[in-house]
Formats: sequence, C-alpha cells, structure tokens
Amino acid sequence: MTRQPDAVFLDRDGTIMEDAHYISSPDQVRLLPGAATAIKRLNDAGIRVIVVTNQSGIARGIFTVADYEAVRRRLEDLLAAEGAHVDASYYCPHHPSTDGPCACRKPGTRMFEDAMRDWRLNSETVAYVGDRWRDVAASKKLGGRGIMIASPMTSAEDRGLAERDGIETASTLEQAVEMLFGLTAPRRTP
Repeated sequence: MTRQPDAVFLDRDGTIMEDAHYISSPDQVRLLPGAATAIKRLNDAGIRVIVVTNQSGIARGIFTVADYEAVRRRLEDLLAAEGAHVDASYYCPHHPSTDGPCACRKPGTRMFEDAMRDWRLNSETVAYVGDRWRDVAASKKLGGRGIMIASPMTSAEDRGLAERDGIETASTLEQAVEMLFGLTAPRRTP
C-alpha cells in the first residue's frame, strides 16, 4: 500500500488553474477541471495542501504584490465554493533578468524549505505536483515524491528532464492525487 504524504506542494498556474501567463486580475482565474475535487480529496484525508509558485511578473513590473494577493484570494474563494482549501501559499516574486539569481525561484528549493520549516514537515513525507520540471525537481534534491502533470503547456525539455530524473507523470491533478493514494499505477514520463 502506498503511504500517503503529510503534505502536497502544488504549483498554481497550469496545475490548479489555467495558465494565462502573468495573471494580474482575479477575473482571469479559471480553475482547471477537477482541481477543486482533487484538492478537497487531499483536505478530507488530512493532507496539507501548500501552493508554491513562481510569480516573476512582479519583478518584471507586469503586476504588483497586491494584484498577486487578489488573484490568490480569488483562487481560494473558488476552491472554497467547492469545499476545498489551501493551507498556505508561498511565492517567489523574483526573475533572474531583473533580480539576479535567488534561492526561492523554482527549481530552487527555498520556498519548499521554508514551508517544511513552517509546517514542521519531513522532506521524505511530502509530494510535489506541477506541470513543469521545475515544480517537481525539489523532490530529487530534498526527498519526497514528484509527479509532473504532462499538460499541453509542458515542454519537451521538461518531459525529458522528468524522464531523466525518474519523475512520475500524470495527465491531470486528479490523476496525480489518485497516484498519491495508490489508486492509479505510477507512470514514468513517456
């Protein structure tokens, strides 16, 4: 039997909600089909749900921290309307072209490490789910289980990196959650 994680780190754009590139308005927030159901399932099992997201639009001046917070609240409201919730959200506002390198921008691990410290999590008992290799790469550095959602937005390069690293793949967040519960057999990146 598969051991359920104590927490799941979820990417936001392209994993929970549509990736509209630099979302700056709550009006742009659209949940992906099945995302709220998947998150509610994690909630009902007592698994922490923590969003970890790169938001370089802040550094690039495309939107503000206040805009990001308004989008975050809208996402949480839409989830709540379907009985789901996020326990915490962490974001990186940086971009290398404006701020130089930072430890928090995924695939960096700082946001994950901060969340593990804040929530007293063991790195071996967490899972990382996202639609890009950078969302799940921390599983190889810190421990835990990585599942990449191979969406139309997932590049061939990301698929190749996931295959190289032995990262499992799913087609949706719902399928990734089924894999975490041991209800769907793990898949390797095709």
